Amino acid sequence: MYDPYNILGSAYLFNAEPEHLNNVYNEESKEQEPWKDSPGEVSTYDWRDYLGDPRYQRAYVDFFEDELVLNGYDWRKVLTTYLFAGKEPLINNLISGLGHPLIHLGYAYELSSRDIAMEALGMAATSYNHLHKYLDDPSYNKPTSNPSKSPLELLCRLQKDSRFDNVVSDAGPENLTPLFENHESLMLEYWNAWQITDPTNDFRASQMAAAALLVATVKPGSGAKFDFFLVHTLTTSHAVRILLPLLPAKYHIPLVRQWWLLTLSVYIAQLRPEILLSSVGGFHWKGRGWAWVDKRAVEGKHSLDAHFVKGLRAMKAAKATWGDKEGFYLKAAVRFGEEFDGWAFGKNSVEGAARQ
Repeated sequence: MYDPYNILGSAYLFNAEPEHLNNVYNEESKEQEPWKDSPGEVSTYDWRDYLGDPRYQRAYVDFFEDELVLNGYDWRKVLTTYLFAGKEPLINNLISGLGHPLIHLGYAYELSSRDIAMEALGMAATSYNHLHKYLDDPSYNKPTSNPSKSPLELLCRLQKDSRFDNVVSDAGPENLTPLFENHESLMLEYWNAWQITDPTNDFRASQMAAAALLVATVKPGSGAKFDFFLVHTLTTSHAVRILLPLLPAKYHIPLVRQWWLLTLSVYIAQLRPEILLSSVGGFHWKGRGWAWVDKRAVEGKHSLDAHFVKGLRAMKAAKATWGDKEGFYLKAAVRFGEEFDGWAFGKNSVEGAARQ
């Protein structure tokens, strides 16, 4: 349900030609699953009763689209009503499903699309899971003995933490739920270790960490592929960047902390690859600039790969937001654009996990 809009939006924002947009749509349409009827309808009286049940995907989207009509097509009003309602609001569980509800919501605002917005709500509803409790219940917010203001520093510390050596044996998304079931205290130790005291600069640091997780975890010349699941830490970070100026202030830090929880869990699930910053900092772009990146995104041989295009788009947007004095984002984008040759999935994963 999500990839056609996401890659179409990214390609559009890269100023792709109409012919390429048609090619993107036709290619992505081949892989979409047909709608399935839900067991029943969803109403204003029971809409929370079916949260987390993917069988109600169509019912939820139909319901939110009906609400859109009743609210005079004011999609922002519908989002406000259903994202922020109640003691356990949907806004606190956007990272389920590898963060796709968050990514979709970001594109809804970035493209000002009511259709994408209603699908984002439907995705958030059917992906709803246990992760909401970490944001809804303040008892999970506990001080740690070794805090840091740098998410990248914490990730490097995590990579060397031997307590995680036998937590998972093979990379893959199937590790995510057991991580919280069996190692919650360790997860929360690192989750609470990031001290957000200067929200703007701290979020800036998190965007750099997200780009590093994708690009700097692959050794140059190794022939290894970039990690499909780690790219989601970057594309969700991009969505957070879009949403922060648009959401009520009280949700800003919780949303960033949601991203951090997803990032930690995915990094551990993917066996904590070493982050080699020198592989980006020492990379020479050989005169290739952002125009080269743009062309790679819409004319390169991987221009129909949704997550490849979204990754490039996220790095370009980060550069536009924070500047790039040392050229980190440009180096990362050029290296990614040059060396990308398909995705690495977990040993026990299949490419179909891309549609989760």
